Amino acid sequence: WDGCMDNIFACPNCQSFLGEPITIACGHSYCKRCLHKQLVSKCKLCDEAVTGAEKVNITLSRLLDKWFPGETKTTKTLSKLDELLSNKRYHEAVRLATDVIQADPESSAVARLSRAEAYTALRQYHKALEDAEFCCRPEMLQRCSAEAVFRKATVLYEMGQVDKSLQVFLQCLVLDESFPCAKRHMEKRRWESLERHGLSRAHSLRIHGSSCGDEGLKRVCSAPQLGDREKGSLLKRKLSVSDTEPSVVDTGNSKYKKQVHWLINCLFLISGVAKSSIQHLGKEKTCKKVSKDLLDPNDFECALCMRLFYEPVSTPCGHTFCKNCLERCMDHTPHCPLCKESLKQYLACRKYMVTTLLDTLIKQNKRQEYAERTKTHADETRELSDLTKNGPISGTMANPTVPGPLHVFEPRYRLMIRRCMETGTRQFGMCINDPQKGFVDYGCMLIIRSVHFLPDGRSVVDTVGGKRFRVLTRGMKDGYSTANIEHLEDTRAEDSEEHKRLQELYDAVYDQARVWFQNLKVRFHNQILQHFGPMPEREADIQATPNGPACCWWLLAVLPIDPRYQLSVLSMTSLRERLVKIQQILAYLQSIPS
Repeated sequence: WDGCMDNIFACPNCQSFLGEPITIACGHSYCKRCLHKQLVSKCKLCDEAVTGAEKVNITLSRLLDKWFPGETKTTKTLSKLDELLSNKRYHEAVRLATDVIQADPESSAVARLSRAEAYTALRQYHKALEDAEFCCRPEMLQRCSAEAVFRKATVLYEMGQVDKSLQVFLQCLVLDESFPCAKRHMEKRRWESLERHGLSRAHSLRIHGSSCGDEGLKRVCSAPQLGDREKGSLLKRKLSVSDTEPSVVDTGNSKYKKQVHWLINCLFLISGVAKSSIQHLGKEKTCKKVSKDLLDPNDFECALCMRLFYEPVSTPCGHTFCKNCLERCMDHTPHCPLCKESLKQYLACRKYMVTTLLDTLIKQNKRQEYAERTKTHADETRELSDLTKNGPISGTMANPTVPGPLHVFEPRYRLMIRRCMETGTRQFGMCINDPQKGFVDYGCMLIIRSVHFLPDGRSVVDTVGGKRFRVLTRGMKDGYSTANIEHLEDTRAEDSEEHKRLQELYDAVYDQARVWFQNLKVRFHNQILQHFGPMPEREADIQATPNGPACCWWLLAVLPIDPRYQLSVLSMTSLRERLVKIQQILAYLQSIPS
């Protein structure tokens, strides 16, 4: 494919080539250098916090190695340069950085910053400052931005130019208010300043009164949301007030922390005003082309299903799978299917975010294959959404309108519940087990109200009974039972006399049931309330729903009767017969001496 892909192969933070890409939890990918050197604290594309650096994305890395061997080679050289710096081999780092700069002077921003770091460690500050200032030129800032300004500020600080370095640190936070290295440095210097001057000023502050200092601090930290012009004038007024009022300094840590927070808030306010003045430093776009000859279908193939990636997700260990494929593997064991590395923490977070770059490459380079894959997935989802054909079935007793929690731990039922949620049906069938048939001929649909996932992959599913059904045919899908079903409805009493007699029978049974429930021992009474809730209210229209009045099903669930007997009542489509059965059960229970 010979089209142009603007900027997608650039690291969102440093805008350099995305060599040795690492995919973070949100699904966006950054270069290894930015993450390992902690140059980014939150994602530049979605603002999500960046946690510990994961391993290189193997699939993306292979693609980039194949498509852009020259850029990849340079990236590996820069990675070696960072390794030399980490091992404090500064002279070797200087030599390697110089080689990179001489080979490509115009694209050497990262190498110059690394050399500046090495020069600083060797105390060759003027050389370090020269490299840092070169990277701070407007045309270079487009490539390395806040890191270049931070490096310059660090060199100035090491040279003893503290006031000037502070100004440059502020510029760094204007470019990137969340730049972690600069924030850590500013907090550290602020603490050092407080430790030097705090004790000497504490006495005078107590004499002048610390309450007014507290008030001045509070006013600066609680600035309202304003436009850029208002922010500028407000900032000027507030800083002038802070200069005239004494600052709060005390030997207690809480006072120190307030001072640190005051400084950071001021920095953020400054950055809000100044951002409008640096819009011309927008990131330049790179345009890279991929030859059609280099596009191999196997490069985009899931190792589990052997099909084109669909919703590719990347694990912390660097492997990539289709989202559904990985979830099914995690149902069985919290380990990577390829390298067997533990993914317990990954499973606990349950954030299977699509790897954005890989997904984009597939959509751009494999349009036809992706369209076919999407259609296949849609067909599979549509098939799973039809609850009357091959609907999922689980094995226990359930009744219409009756709530109940389910503990889901088996892999096959984890898959079943996930599919019910993803397809939007939020329903599955319940039938008690049968030794000959697998499950009985009648059952009840359960409606999922909520799912609470546990860290190890198990879940607690809150359900309530829905429609009744009769099983027509039985089947099996991915380990759990399925069935073709037809729904059951009560036969309506159309004759007015018949309806009147049915209403009288219902009222009698309801009163009988209320007496029985009220006369239960406190322990049993409370257990029923805890598990099934209170007895449903008396209903004016007992034929309003296809399942009849709710109290019948509530009684069927709480009465101490065999599940097979419950099943016989569940299968009835005559409300009269159901009421008579319940009446007989209540009469028998009330005849037993307590």
